[in-house]
Amino acid sequence: MSQNSLLPQWNTTAFYPALDSAEFNADFQALFTEITALEAVFEQHKIQKLEVSPSGADTAQPLEAVLSGMNVIQEKVRLVQGFISCFTSTDSRNDLAQAKASELQLAHVRLGKLATRFTAWIGSIDVSGSLQFSEMARGYTYALEKMQFSARHQMDPAEEDLRSSLSPSASSAWSKLHGNVTSRLEVVVQGERIPMSAARAAARHTDASKRKAAYDAELAGWQTVEVPLAAALNSIKGEVNVVNQRRGFADALEPSLHGANIDRVTLNAMQQACVESFPDFRRYLKAKAKFLGTSSLTWWDMLAPVGQAGRAWDWASGTEFIAEQFGTYSPKLEAFARRSYTEQWIDAEPRAGKRDGAFCMGVRRDESRIMMNFEPSLDSLSTLAHELGHGYHNLCLKDRTAIQRQTPMTLAETASIFCETIVTNAALKTATGLEKLYILDTELQGQNQVVVDIHSRFLFESRLFQKREARELSVQELKNLMLEAQDETYGDGLDASTYHPYMWAVKGHYYSAGLSFYNYPYTFGLLFSLGLYAQYEQNPEDFKSKYDTLLSSTGLADAASLASGFGINIQTPDFWRSSLDQIRQRINEFCALVG
Repeated sequence: MSQNSLLPQWNTTAFYPALDSAEFNADFQALFTEITALEAVFEQHKIQKLEVSPSGADTAQPLEAVLSGMNVIQEKVRLVQGFISCFTSTDSRNDLAQAKASELQLAHVRLGKLATRFTAWIGSIDVSGSLQFSEMARGYTYALEKMQFSARHQMDPAEEDLRSSLSPSASSAWSKLHGNVTSRLEVVVQGERIPMSAARAAARHTDASKRKAAYDAELAGWQTVEVPLAAALNSIKGEVNVVNQRRGFADALEPSLHGANIDRVTLNAMQQACVESFPDFRRYLKAKAKFLGTSSLTWWDMLAPVGQAGRAWDWASGTEFIAEQFGTYSPKLEAFARRSYTEQWIDAEPRAGKRDGAFCMGVRRDESRIMMNFEPSLDSLSTLAHELGHGYHNLCLKDRTAIQRQTPMTLAETASIFCETIVTNAALKTATGLEKLYILDTELQGQNQVVVDIHSRFLFESRLFQKREARELSVQELKNLMLEAQDETYGDGLDASTYHPYMWAVKGHYYSAGLSFYNYPYTFGLLFSLGLYAQYEQNPEDFKSKYDTLLSSTGLADAASLASGFGINIQTPDFWRSSLDQIRQRINEFCALVG
């Protein structure tokens, strides 16, 4: 029996018997009926941009009606969409799932139009006056403040309506193309045809020749699809530029910062600290090259394992280790992990047609589903702990409404990295010698990706948006932009002749009109979580009493306000430097062990 056959697939029947079941189809059709009913509520209360602002007393009841209606529908969309995603993410060849996903896009278009009208209405009424007459609406104060900002950057209603209608045939279609092309892409590595996801996973193989062969095959594979992917990327970024200009944003970054619940001062402070840390990460990369016996580290050796694992980290022992270590933090966290195992929330088996990478999605109240491609390694175990952290965050949000749960990516990474840190620190406690080197390297690999590599992607995307204002970029220009960004961040830590010119094709987040600059929120999440973990170690009981409250409030305030509850000022480089100091300490330990 193969290792993969022992790995779990997630349970979907807890939601519906099947995609073609009467129960699912009934809910799927009911969703459209309820959207029609909500559209009628909008017409009844004239929810649209108003020329004359009514009194707060007159708008309180319509505000409650819309908030309630949107919450109900978003909960149902979450369940239906989550169920469909269970199939599209694990089998790209499932035609029924793809068809249902396409149908559901029509619901998203209609809801998008209603959200646009609601935002325009919020921008033209006296919100503070309305809140005086509605206790229920006061629970949405921050969300309404964000909508007021968005209202100032809306196009004319007819233009917003047209953009929503065109989305399935424009940016959403290009994004879907990228997903379908990349999930089905196969390459030949040393005579064997394998999925692209498997070729990329070979970057962690113990055999250097196989890592090199997989890297060469990967680049050759991306070359076969570079033209359609470049067309998709150019089209999406071009559309985003046009829409941002029409909405009056200063640049492509401004709406991203608004969506991330941070400001430019915070981003600049964080990135300043990160750039200051690049020489330390280069020390780590050079030490790794020394351990591997090479004069300069190549791209295909960056994720190569070093040291000795010390244990197998198979699925059974690995999941038990996670649960036990979560228990050292709290019984609640341990119980959550064990529930995810027994209720089969996790799809861990790699297989053809399944998406690469990993994610966690909330589906119904406190229930989540986790997709990953497990292999017996500490890195894969860390990924599982990370995604379980997202699930725990969903658990803490269970009593919030759909609108109140809308968490920015900056704060969405808080619990995931916190849980990852619990597991890594536990593994380090008893490790010595080569086993300790292996664990440190596993941790530093991920942190290098989040601090250094992600900054290269930020530089690439920033410059792509700027250049795309003038014209489309050729494949070679996209490759050059990526190579320049990698050279600026990795510097002499890597062999420059082995950089990855197709990273713009690899990362699916580039291909979403709604996720421009997806990258820096991961850096924020890592460093913010490390700062919180340091506070936990200093005063565990005081920290625990506030931590779950923080996680349940990530949609209720901006990041600076939530951080201030822990005495953290995220608008100066000092906090970010303190978090990076923790990583520097790990780098020092790694270099000392190699030396």
